[in-house]
Amino acid sequence: MSRKKWTSEKIFTRLLNNKTQKTFWENVRELRKRPNKEVYNRAFKLANSEIEKEQIIGIYVLAQLGFDPRFQQEKTVDLYFRLLEKEKSPKVISAILSSISHNNENLSEKQILKLIEYKNHKFVNVRFELALALSCLENESAIKTLIELSNDRDSDTRNWATFGIGTQLDNDSEEIRIALWNRVSDKDQITRFEAISGLTKRKDKKIKDVLKTELENIDENGSLILESIEVLNDKDFIPLLEKKIIENKKSKRVNEDWLLETINKLNEK
Repeated sequence: MSRKKWTSEKIFTRLLNNKTQKTFWENVRELRKRPNKEVYNRAFKLANSEIEKEQIIGIYVLAQLGFDPRFQQEKTVDLYFRLLEKEKSPKVISAILSSISHNNENLSEKQILKLIEYKNHKFVNVRFELALALSCLENESAIKTLIELSNDRDSDTRNWATFGIGTQLDNDSEEIRIALWNRVSDKDQITRFEAISGLTKRKDKKIKDVLKTELENIDENGSLILESIEVLNDKDFIPLLEKKIIENKKSKRVNEDWLLETINKLNEK
């Protein structure tokens, strides 16, 4: 029988009794499609449990229960911050921060400062989820913390924090640009590309040469570099792209359609 035809209680039972994570997210996603009191109250009760597994299930179900608006979002966010006041489990804290990232539109200054307390947490997943929770917040304290996290020793955390200040924010400042330039040479390719994207968005005059270098070495992961070239909208890149198409016929390192599309977009502007 299709999961869609299962009762909500049956899905909760499966989540609680499963020994592996194999169908965890499929079950959570199905419950999230049912924004009603039955699901909400059951998940809310689980989130308040003293048992870690039950807490995490409840927290994740509530995180995206319904959309635009979330079902009882204000009550859910209040619950998350109340749980943070006493929670010690890194797994539960990570689940809460992840869930707040889907519900952070109206956070108060006090709530943001509470989140920032986790910026030096010893567990990497907590710092990673914090980067997500602070993303898109036009808040000075949140931005400062994302700048700090963009220098984290964990590449995933650096990546998301760099994405947070580079692409997801329109703010522009010397501090943000310095943080992005610090990541332009990052050993992690995706983090490096996010920094380049953020500087291109801000029309930084020095980013053109960096894009030229990245274009020379572009591979199948280079779509973000081509997008940045489009944003920069500099026709000097057209002959470089045409040259790359010729080289690519032999190397096959990048999708030729991407290169052609970028040329077409530059010609249109």
